[in-house]
Amino acid sequence: MAKLLLFLTLIPLLPFLCTSFSPENPSSRRALVLLDDLALKSSHSDFFKSLQSRGFDLDFKLADDPKIALQRYGQYLYDGLILFCPTTERFGGSVDLAAILDFVDSGHDLIVVADTNASDLIREIATECGVDFDEDAAAMVVDHTSYAVSETEGDHTLIASDDFIKADVILGGKKIEAPVLFQGIGHSLNPANTLVLKVLSASPSAYSANPKTKLANPPSLTGSAISLVSILQARNNARILISGSLNMFSNRFFKSGVQKAGSSIKHEKSGNEQFLTELSKWVFHERGHLKAVNVRHNNAGEADEPAMYRISDDLEYSVEIYEWSGTSWEPYVADDVQVQFYMMSPYVLKNLSTDKKGHYFTAFKVPDVYGVFQFKVEYQRLGYTSLSLSKQIPVRPYRHNEYERFIPAAYPYYGAAFSMMAGFFIFTGVHLYNK
Repeated sequence: MAKLLLFLTLIPLLPFLCTSFSPENPSSRRALVLLDDLALKSSHSDFFKSLQSRGFDLDFKLADDPKIALQRYGQYLYDGLILFCPTTERFGGSVDLAAILDFVDSGHDLIVVADTNASDLIREIATECGVDFDEDAAAMVVDHTSYAVSETEGDHTLIASDDFIKADVILGGKKIEAPVLFQGIGHSLNPANTLVLKVLSASPSAYSANPKTKLANPPSLTGSAISLVSILQARNNARILISGSLNMFSNRFFKSGVQKAGSSIKHEKSGNEQFLTELSKWVFHERGHLKAVNVRHNNAGEADEPAMYRISDDLEYSVEIYEWSGTSWEPYVADDVQVQFYMMSPYVLKNLSTDKKGHYFTAFKVPDVYGVFQFKVEYQRLGYTSLSLSKQIPVRPYRHNEYERFIPAAYPYYGAAFSMMAGFFIFTGVHLYNK
């Protein structure tokens, strides 16, 4: 009876549990959006509509809703989590700092948006991701040279930044022409965390301080060390976006014109929409997501994989690599994919050739060392999910009946032996018969 009740409870969840994100199925996506105020659903609707137009199913909840949960019966209900609740001191339901970190550790994606007066909870989440916000709760990024002229009247906290990361896989191939409007709190990257990257940086003239008070001490964050928007790709390929401005995602900033101080060019529309749309594609694995299939190895000229190789055999190795384009798997083309033939250390390291249709291949001779080897592909490239492939195979020496009858390399020794024998008989004959 109890099992029947459990089954009936799970029936409504089956559509979600069966279509959750996986490397083979990155198109089925559900995201939980936690808000400080439901009014954000309309004031930031353009950003949410861009996600929904790409097939995302968004579930909007207040951050303190006592019914919110990320998983049920050991299964995650969502593939992504969007935190638009910078002032929330405590989440409702079963969601807390540990639950969010477990969510990321399980390979799911996260967007964290802070703002001025960000709560300790949001700061702790960012710190766990390798990002440290300014400790001054009232601090904002101020820039007296790179502010938006058309939008401010002496307010230099509205930053117009165009210092983007140079990576097409993260921001798309189309250049972002207009500066991005930013108004909020800055952060720095933890130097001990090598996985976090600045996507949008402040200018060298920027600093972080309370704009309503005079500077009594030097700012703790200054110049290009201030990151406005950062990303992180964990070792399990989960992706995280951290921003210090909630207004950055708003409809007003999406549609606002912008003119950067010191520039005569006035853009009718800021770069916020393009920047955040392209960045969200990367965060939710619509770009830069790789998979490897059909990993094969065999003796040259044969089709079947052997159980083991013999030293000095000629072998062939191949793998197919594809990239998710948002709608389908497309061949991935690169010239830096390598394979290692590995035992304690690489005995062979070869670049894989490609036919530009996703097929990578190479051929090499098995080293004259026997033992248990591995074919290893460890592929890590900025902005792309990492690939870690390995196949184990033993390598044996020649059997006693597999050696050549006469080894060419031993001909000098053969010659020395027979010449010694011939010399001995000649010397014997000369010694016996010569008086």
